Amino acid sequence: MTVEVRHDWTRAEVAALIALPFPDLLFRAQTTHRAAFDPRDIQLSTLLSIKTGGCPEDCGYCSQSVHHESGLKASKLMALDAVLAEARAAKAAGASRFCMGAAWRAPKDADLDRVCVMVEEVRKLGLESCVTLGMLTAPQAGRLADAGLDYYNHNLDTSPEHYGAVITTRTYQDRLDTLAHVRDAGINVCCGGIIGLGESEEDQAGLLATLACLPKHPESVPINLLMRVQGTRLADAPPIDAIDFVRIIAAARIIMPASMVRLSAGRESMSDEAQSLCFLAGANSIFCGPKLLTTPNPTQSHDMRLLERLGLRPMA
Repeated sequence: MTVEVRHDWTRAEVAALIALPFPDLLFRAQTTHRAAFDPRDIQLSTLLSIKTGGCPEDCGYCSQSVHHESGLKASKLMALDAVLAEARAAKAAGASRFCMGAAWRAPKDADLDRVCVMVEEVRKLGLESCVTLGMLTAPQAGRLADAGLDYYNHNLDTSPEHYGAVITTRTYQDRLDTLAHVRDAGINVCCGGIIGLGESEEDQAGLLATLACLPKHPESVPINLLMRVQGTRLADAPPIDAIDFVRIIAAARIIMPASMVRLSAGRESMSDEAQSLCFLAGANSIFCGPKLLTTPNPTQSHDMRLLERLGLRPMA
């Protein structure tokens, strides 16, 4: 089977995919997945918060926002040696991708200098590098490209219509502009969203359609299940049914067939069976390690046992 890469998906088409009978949806997703990837391979990534808390943005889901009383204390940018120690530990545990996140609206040039050095040193360890630092200018994206950055993460979070109910301190276009700067600099784009922000089914289809209609599909598409953190504005958002979440994963795989679909935040609250269905639906990457920035994550030993039970294996 040859996969067709399209950039003209309509919301109606995506919504129709999501609504397919479950066996038909999973069959189509698995068939698409096998055309582009070995279905047994799962990439293990590790995400480290290199600068925690104190963010001026008001993202309704985020414990690191100064607008929320989550009990999280702000910290300064980590020292290079401490970051590299974490990167070495991640590689020893089987990770092939190391992601670094800083709670900034946008990086200052002096801080970006330090992050560029981190990127260079992480890549020397033989790891893929990824950072998420907030909004970037074109020159800043160029500097990260010169440092050899492999991926830049900047999520759209939700549909354009629902976005204002989640975030007011930056616009959807701000996010699209940063993605364009990253793409133009030659850095791989890591961009997805969060399911469970109080959005409608139409918004879920709208998020996926927006991602699939970018000038180039993101090479990496993280699909997050909202981690409801006390003290944040969305702490009481209604939960998402596990089967409905699997449907989002499957649709993402079908409409972005060559992208890495990353089963990201929220795995701590998922059963092994729900995660297994996500892998069957085409997810081929997880974050391993005790935390995703500030929220819990399944233990490494549990993840390895699950992959072994399923006959899956970490990508080299």
